[in-house]
Amino acid sequence: QVQLVESGGGLVQAGGSLRLSCAASGSFFSIEVMDWYRQVPGEQRRLVATITSGGRTNYADSVKGRFTISRDNAKNTVYLQMNSLNPEDTGVYYCKAVARPKSYSTSLFQYWGQGTQVTVSS
Repeated sequence: QVQLVESGGGLVQAGGSLRLSCAASGSFFSIEVMDWYRQVPGEQRRLVATITSGGRTNYADSVKGRFTISRDNAKNTVYLQMNSLNPEDTGVYYCKAVARPKSYSTSLFQYWGQGTQVTVSS
């Protein structure tokens, strides 16, 4: 019901910036929450930032003050502006959406994107 496509990852030097995008498409009434997660080999996927449909945001302690999550509801797109990057930010970043599909409007479902690689060199 919802497809998520991430973009914007790449290789950047420490101290640099990247802006990730995640565009949602499909048949749904609304997307309640959009999140960014990060996963590195051998570790579980961890929440980096979240934003609700009303614009409330939350961040992992490790990225507070450096990352900013934003959302364009008209375009069904969420962004993650990453500044002052360091090697510890390296990983595969995944977009997640919590949405109400038109085919089953009484329920909320979670949808995941394919992930985009972010590598920060020192």
